[in-house]
Amino acid sequence: MNSVFQGKSFLAEKDFTKQELMYLIDFAIHLKELKQKNIPHAYLAGKNIALLFEKTSTRTRSAFTVAANDLGAHPEFLGANDIQLGKKESVIDTAKVLGSMFDGIEFRGFAQETVETLAQYAGVPVWNGLTDLWHPTQMIADFMTIKEHFGHLEGLKLVYCGDGRNNVANSLLVTSALLGVNVAIVSPKNLLPSQAIVEMAQQFALESGSQIELTDEIALGVKGADILYTDVWVSMGEEAQMATRIKELLPYQVNAELVKLTGNKEHLIFLHCLPAFHDLQTKTAQEVFEQFGMKEMEVTDEVFQASYAKQFIQAENRMHAIKAIMAATLGHLFIPKV
Repeated sequence: MNSVFQGKSFLAEKDFTKQELMYLIDFAIHLKELKQKNIPHAYLAGKNIALLFEKTSTRTRSAFTVAANDLGAHPEFLGANDIQLGKKESVIDTAKVLGSMFDGIEFRGFAQETVETLAQYAGVPVWNGLTDLWHPTQMIADFMTIKEHFGHLEGLKLVYCGDGRNNVANSLLVTSALLGVNVAIVSPKNLLPSQAIVEMAQQFALESGSQIELTDEIALGVKGADILYTDVWVSMGEEAQMATRIKELLPYQVNAELVKLTGNKEHLIFLHCLPAFHDLQTKTAQEVFEQFGMKEMEVTDEVFQASYAKQFIQAENRMHAIKAIMAATLGHLFIPKV
Protein backbone atom coordinates (compact mmCIF):
# COMPACT_ATOMS: atom_id res chain seq x y z
CA MET A 1 0.00 0.00 0.00
CA ASN A 2 1.25 3.45 -0.87
CA SER A 3 2.21 5.88 1.90
CA VAL A 4 1.44 9.56 1.30
CA PHE A 5 4.91 10.86 2.13
CA GLN A 6 7.28 7.90 1.73
CA GLY A 7 10.18 8.67 -0.61
CA LYS A 8 9.10 12.27 -1.21
CA SER A 9 11.40 15.26 -0.91
CA PHE A 10 10.42 18.33 1.11
CA LEU A 11 11.52 21.29 -1.00
CA ALA A 12 8.77 23.91 -0.76
CA GLU A 13 5.40 24.26 0.94
CA LYS A 14 3.62 24.74 -2.39
CA ASP A 15 4.31 21.10 -3.25
CA PHE A 16 1.95 19.87 -0.52
CA THR A 17 -1.75 20.12 0.20
CA LYS A 18 -3.31 21.77 3.22
CA GLN A 19 -4.14 18.32 4.61
CA GLU A 20 -0.57 17.08 4.15
CA LEU A 21 0.94 20.12 5.87
CA MET A 22 -1.56 19.81 8.73
CA TYR A 23 -0.61 16.15 9.13
CA LEU A 24 3.07 17.08 9.46
CA ILE A 25 2.22 19.80 12.00
CA ASP A 26 0.13 17.40 14.09
CA PHE A 27 2.72 14.62 13.75
CA ALA A 28 5.38 17.04 15.02
CA ILE A 29 3.21 17.84 18.06
CA HIS A 30 2.85 14.08 18.67
CA LEU A 31 6.59 13.47 18.40
CA LYS A 32 7.24 16.33 20.82
CA GLU A 33 5.00 14.60 23.35
CA LEU A 34 6.83 11.30 22.85
CA LYS A 35 10.18 12.98 23.49
CA GLN A 36 8.89 14.73 26.59
CA LYS A 37 7.71 11.36 27.94
CA ASN A 38 10.98 9.64 26.98
CA ILE A 39 9.13 7.24 24.68
CA PRO A 40 11.51 5.90 21.96
CA HIS A 41 10.54 6.58 18.35
CA ALA A 42 13.44 5.24 16.28
CA TYR A 43 11.60 5.21 12.96
CA LEU A 44 14.86 5.69 11.04
CA ALA A 45 17.01 3.11 12.83
CA GLY A 46 20.07 2.25 10.75
CA LYS A 47 19.56 5.08 8.24
CA ASN A 48 22.37 7.44 7.25
CA ILE A 49 21.60 11.13 6.74
CA ALA A 50 23.81 13.67 4.92
CA LEU A 51 23.57 17.26 6.18
CA LEU A 52 24.83 19.62 3.46
CA PHE A 53 25.45 23.20 4.58
CA GLU A 54 26.50 25.93 2.15
CA LYS A 55 25.19 28.44 4.72
CA THR A 56 26.08 28.31 8.39
CA SER A 57 23.39 27.61 10.95
CA THR A 58 22.70 27.07 14.64
CA ARG A 59 19.08 25.90 14.76
CA THR A 60 18.90 24.00 11.46
CA ARG A 61 22.07 22.01 12.09
CA SER A 62 21.19 21.31 15.71
CA ALA A 63 17.61 20.40 14.86
CA PHE A 64 18.51 17.98 12.08
CA THR A 65 21.28 16.39 14.16
CA VAL A 66 19.16 15.81 17.27
CA ALA A 67 16.12 14.79 15.21
CA ALA A 68 18.19 12.21 13.30
CA ASN A 69 19.69 10.83 16.51
CA ASP A 70 16.28 10.61 18.20
CA LEU A 71 14.95 8.72 15.18
CA GLY A 72 17.85 6.25 15.37
CA ALA A 73 19.63 7.56 12.26
CA HIS A 74 23.27 8.56 11.82
CA PRO A 75 23.73 12.19 10.65
CA GLU A 76 26.91 13.28 8.87
CA PHE A 77 27.64 17.00 8.63
CA LEU A 78 29.20 18.22 5.36
CA GLY A 79 29.96 21.95 5.46
CA ALA A 80 30.91 24.36 2.70
CA ASN A 81 34.58 23.41 3.08
CA ASP A 82 33.86 19.68 3.04
CA ILE A 83 32.09 19.32 -0.31
CA GLN A 84 32.75 20.38 -3.91
CA LEU A 85 29.11 21.19 -4.68
CA GLY A 86 29.10 22.97 -8.04
CA LYS A 87 32.81 23.87 -7.79
CA LYS A 88 34.88 20.82 -8.65
CA GLU A 89 31.91 18.48 -8.90
CA SER A 90 28.53 19.21 -10.40
CA VAL A 91 25.38 19.18 -8.31
CA ILE A 92 24.08 16.29 -10.42
CA ASP A 93 27.20 14.18 -9.84
CA THR A 94 27.18 15.03 -6.13
CA ALA A 95 23.54 14.01 -5.88
CA LYS A 96 24.23 10.63 -7.49
CA VAL A 97 27.22 9.95 -5.24
CA LEU A 98 25.56 10.96 -1.99
CA GLY A 99 22.31 9.24 -2.95
CA SER A 100 24.20 5.96 -3.35
CA MET A 101 25.61 6.21 0.18
CA PHE A 102 22.99 8.05 2.24
CA ASP A 103 19.32 7.34 2.81
CA GLY A 104 18.33 11.01 2.99
CA ILE A 105 19.92 14.41 2.31
CA GLU A 106 19.37 17.79 3.94
CA PHE A 107 20.53 20.91 2.08
CA ARG A 108 20.84 24.44 3.43
CA GLY A 109 22.22 26.92 0.95
CA PHE A 110 21.60 29.64 -1.58
CA ALA A 111 19.88 28.52 -4.79
CA GLN A 112 16.52 26.73 -4.82
CA GLU A 113 17.68 25.17 -8.08
CA THR A 114 20.44 23.35 -6.18
CA VAL A 115 18.12 21.58 -3.74
CA GLU A 116 15.72 20.72 -6.57
CA THR A 117 18.55 19.23 -8.62
CA LEU A 118 19.71 17.20 -5.63
CA ALA A 119 16.17 15.85 -5.24
CA GLN A 120 15.88 15.04 -8.94
CA TYR A 121 19.07 12.98 -9.13
CA ALA A 122 19.80 11.63 -5.63
CA GLY A 123 17.15 8.92 -5.62
CA VAL A 124 16.50 9.52 -1.91
CA PRO A 125 14.40 12.11 -0.03
CA VAL A 126 15.96 15.57 0.05
CA TRP A 127 14.90 18.14 2.67
CA ASN A 128 15.24 21.88 2.16
CA GLY A 129 16.82 23.37 5.30
CA LEU A 130 16.68 26.85 3.69
CA THR A 131 17.34 28.45 0.34
CA ASP A 132 17.11 32.05 -0.79
CA LEU A 133 13.55 31.37 -2.01
CA TRP A 134 11.89 29.14 0.61
CA HIS A 135 12.25 27.99 4.22
CA PRO A 136 9.77 25.08 4.46
CA THR A 137 11.05 23.27 7.57
CA GLN A 138 10.74 26.58 9.44
CA MET A 139 7.07 26.76 8.45
CA ILE A 140 6.13 23.42 10.00
CA ALA A 141 7.73 24.61 13.25
CA ASP A 142 6.08 28.05 13.04
CA PHE A 143 2.55 26.82 12.48
CA MET A 144 3.10 24.05 15.01
CA THR A 145 3.93 26.76 17.56
CA ILE A 146 0.86 28.75 16.59
CA LYS A 147 -1.43 25.71 16.84
CA GLU A 148 0.02 24.74 20.22
CA HIS A 149 -0.78 28.21 21.54
CA PHE A 150 -4.18 28.93 19.99
CA GLY A 151 -5.46 25.38 19.48
CA HIS A 152 -6.27 26.07 15.82
CA LEU A 153 -4.99 27.88 12.72
CA GLU A 154 -7.88 28.87 10.47
CA GLY A 155 -9.08 32.44 10.87
CA LEU A 156 -6.07 33.70 12.79
CA LYS A 157 -4.21 36.74 11.45
CA LEU A 158 -0.45 36.52 11.01
CA VAL A 159 1.40 39.77 10.37
CA TYR A 160 4.97 39.80 9.10
CA CYS A 161 6.82 43.12 9.50
CA GLY A 162 10.12 43.84 7.77
CA ASP A 163 11.86 42.64 4.61
CA GLY A 164 8.93 41.16 2.72
CA ARG A 165 10.89 39.61 -0.15
CA ASN A 166 13.07 37.18 1.75
CA ASN A 167 12.63 33.41 2.07
CA VAL A 168 10.78 33.54 5.40
CA ALA A 169 8.26 36.09 4.12
CA ASN A 170 7.74 34.05 0.94
CA SER A 171 7.12 30.90 2.94
CA LEU A 172 4.85 32.58 5.48
CA LEU A 173 2.73 34.11 2.73
CA VAL A 174 2.26 30.87 0.79
CA THR A 175 1.89 28.59 3.83
CA SER A 176 -0.65 30.89 5.47
CA ALA A 177 -2.64 30.95 2.24
CA LEU A 178 -2.53 27.16 2.03
CA LEU A 179 -3.65 26.67 5.65
CA GLY A 180 -6.44 29.25 5.76
CA VAL A 181 -4.54 31.68 7.98
CA ASN A 182 -5.10 35.36 7.20
CA VAL A 183 -1.74 36.97 6.43
CA ALA A 184 -0.42 40.49 6.07
CA ILE A 185 3.04 41.37 4.77
CA VAL A 186 3.83 44.84 6.11
CA SER A 187 6.88 46.22 4.33
CA PRO A 188 8.13 49.17 2.31
CA LYS A 189 6.72 48.95 -1.23
CA ASN A 190 10.10 48.05 -2.73
CA LEU A 191 10.50 45.16 -0.28
CA LEU A 192 7.13 43.48 -0.75
CA PRO A 193 7.10 39.89 -2.13
CA SER A 194 7.49 39.33 -5.85
CA GLN A 195 4.39 39.24 -8.02
CA ALA A 196 4.94 35.55 -8.78
CA ILE A 197 4.91 34.63 -5.07
CA VAL A 198 1.86 36.82 -4.44
CA GLU A 199 -0.09 35.26 -7.31
CA MET A 200 0.78 31.77 -6.06
CA ALA A 201 -0.48 32.64 -2.58
CA GLN A 202 -3.65 34.19 -3.99
CA GLN A 203 -4.47 30.96 -5.84
CA PHE A 204 -4.13 28.94 -2.63
CA ALA A 205 -6.19 31.53 -0.75
CA LEU A 206 -9.09 31.10 -3.18
CA GLU A 207 -9.47 27.53 -1.93
CA SER A 208 -8.65 28.02 1.77
CA GLY A 209 -10.46 31.31 2.34
CA SER A 210 -7.30 33.02 3.60
CA GLN A 211 -7.29 36.81 3.35
CA ILE A 212 -4.05 38.34 2.03
CA GLU A 213 -2.87 41.89 2.70
CA LEU A 214 0.22 43.53 1.23
CA THR A 215 0.82 47.03 2.52
CA ASP A 216 3.40 49.59 3.53
CA GLU A 217 0.92 51.20 5.93
CA ILE A 218 1.89 49.91 9.36
CA ALA A 219 -1.21 50.79 11.38
CA LEU A 220 -3.48 49.28 8.72
CA GLY A 221 -1.45 46.11 8.29
CA VAL A 222 -0.90 45.17 11.94
CA LYS A 223 -4.46 45.86 13.12
CA GLY A 224 -6.04 42.74 14.58
CA ALA A 225 -2.86 40.66 14.50
CA ASP A 226 -2.88 37.39 16.44
CA ILE A 227 0.72 36.65 15.50
CA LEU A 228 3.43 39.27 14.98
CA TYR A 229 6.44 37.90 13.10
CA THR A 230 9.69 39.49 12.03
CA ASP A 231 13.11 38.49 10.73
CA VAL A 232 16.53 40.10 10.37
CA TRP A 233 16.63 43.12 8.09
CA VAL A 234 19.68 41.93 6.15
CA SER A 235 19.81 38.40 4.80
CA MET A 236 23.01 36.38 4.34
CA GLY A 237 25.01 37.83 1.46
CA GLU A 238 23.37 41.28 1.65
CA GLU A 239 25.53 42.79 4.39
CA ALA A 240 26.66 45.62 2.10
CA GLN A 241 23.06 46.92 2.10
CA MET A 242 22.91 47.39 5.87
CA ALA A 243 22.67 51.21 5.83
CA THR A 244 19.89 51.17 3.24
CA ARG A 245 17.94 48.46 5.05
CA ILE A 246 18.10 50.30 8.39
CA LYS A 247 16.77 53.49 6.81
CA GLU A 248 13.96 51.65 5.01
CA LEU A 249 12.92 49.30 7.79
CA LEU A 250 13.32 51.26 11.03
CA PRO A 251 9.62 52.33 10.93
CA TYR A 252 8.72 48.60 10.77
CA GLN A 253 10.61 47.65 13.93
CA VAL A 254 8.48 45.48 16.22
CA ASN A 255 8.35 47.57 19.38
CA ALA A 256 5.82 48.38 22.12
CA GLU A 257 4.15 51.05 19.99
CA LEU A 258 3.65 48.69 17.06
CA VAL A 259 2.31 45.98 19.38
CA LYS A 260 -0.21 48.50 20.74
CA LEU A 261 -1.35 49.29 17.19
CA THR A 262 -2.58 45.71 16.80
CA GLY A 263 -5.36 46.36 19.35
CA ASN A 264 -4.80 42.78 20.49
CA LYS A 265 -1.88 43.01 22.93
CA GLU A 266 -3.52 40.77 25.54
CA HIS A 267 -3.90 37.81 23.17
CA LEU A 268 -1.21 37.99 20.47
CA ILE A 269 2.11 36.17 20.31
CA PHE A 270 5.43 37.27 18.84
CA LEU A 271 7.57 34.97 16.67
CA HIS A 272 11.05 35.27 15.19
CA CYS A 273 12.98 32.58 13.31
CA LEU A 274 16.25 33.78 14.91
CA PRO A 275 18.95 34.94 15.26
CA ALA A 276 17.58 38.32 16.38
CA PHE A 277 19.30 41.66 16.86
CA HIS A 278 17.47 42.81 19.99
CA ASP A 279 20.45 43.89 22.14
CA LEU A 280 24.23 44.41 22.01
CA GLN A 281 25.24 40.93 23.17
CA THR A 282 26.75 39.87 19.82
CA LYS A 283 29.76 41.01 17.87
CA THR A 284 27.61 41.84 14.84
CA ALA A 285 25.22 43.93 16.93
CA GLN A 286 28.12 45.86 18.44
CA GLU A 287 29.49 46.58 14.96
CA VAL A 288 26.07 47.85 13.86
CA PHE A 289 25.86 50.04 16.97
CA GLU A 290 29.32 51.52 16.34
CA GLN A 291 28.49 52.27 12.71
CA PHE A 292 24.82 53.28 12.89
CA GLY A 293 24.05 53.90 16.58
CA MET A 294 21.36 51.19 16.63
CA LYS A 295 21.04 49.25 19.91
CA GLU A 296 18.09 47.21 18.61
CA MET A 297 17.05 46.41 15.07
CA GLU A 298 14.06 44.40 13.86
CA VAL A 299 12.67 43.89 17.38
CA THR A 300 13.22 45.70 20.67
CA ASP A 301 14.47 43.83 23.69
CA GLU A 302 11.27 44.79 25.50
CA VAL A 303 9.17 42.83 23.02
CA PHE A 304 11.73 40.02 22.69
CA GLN A 305 11.67 39.39 26.45
CA ALA A 306 7.90 39.78 26.85
CA SER A 307 5.67 36.96 28.08
CA TYR A 308 3.93 36.82 24.69
CA ALA A 309 7.23 36.25 22.85
CA LYS A 310 7.38 32.56 21.90
CA GLN A 311 10.54 32.47 19.77
CA PHE A 312 12.37 29.95 21.95
CA ILE A 313 9.47 27.50 21.91
CA GLN A 314 9.44 28.11 18.15
CA ALA A 315 13.18 27.33 17.99
CA GLU A 316 12.75 24.06 19.90
CA ASN A 317 9.90 23.14 17.59
CA ARG A 318 12.29 23.23 14.63
CA MET A 319 13.63 19.92 15.87
CA HIS A 320 10.22 18.29 16.34
CA ALA A 321 9.05 19.57 12.95
CA ILE A 322 12.14 18.31 11.15
CA LYS A 323 11.77 14.97 12.90
CA ALA A 324 8.21 14.68 11.60
CA ILE A 325 9.29 15.51 8.06
CA MET A 326 12.16 13.00 8.06
CA ALA A 327 10.13 10.22 9.67
CA ALA A 328 7.18 10.70 7.34
CA THR A 329 9.27 10.70 4.17
CA LEU A 330 11.83 8.04 5.10
CA GLY A 331 10.39 5.94 7.94
CA HIS A 332 8.02 3.65 6.00
CA LEU A 333 5.16 4.76 8.22
CA PHE A 334 1.59 3.64 7.57
CA ILE A 335 0.06 6.85 6.19
CA PRO A 336 -2.23 5.70 3.35
CA LYS A 337 -4.13 8.99 3.27
CA VAL A 338 -4.47 12.32 5.11
